[in-house]
Amino acid sequence: MPKDPVMLLSYVNLKLRDFYGSLDLLCEDLDADRQEVVEKLASIDYHYDEEKNQFV
Repeated sequence: MPKDPVMLLSYVNLKLRDFYGSLDLLCEDLDADRQEVVEKLASIDYHYDEEKNQFV
C-alpha cells in the first residue's frame, strides 16, 4: 500500500469502490492495519464513511 497519504487515499477508495464491500474486508485481504490506514488518512482530513464505503 502507498505510504504517501494522498496516494493511499486514491488507492484505498479505488479498491473500496471496485473490489471490497467494507474497509475491514480490504484490510483483512491486504493484510493492512486498519487503524494505521484510518489515522494516515485522518492526517489529511479524510474519514471513512461506512454508508458510502469511501473515505470522504
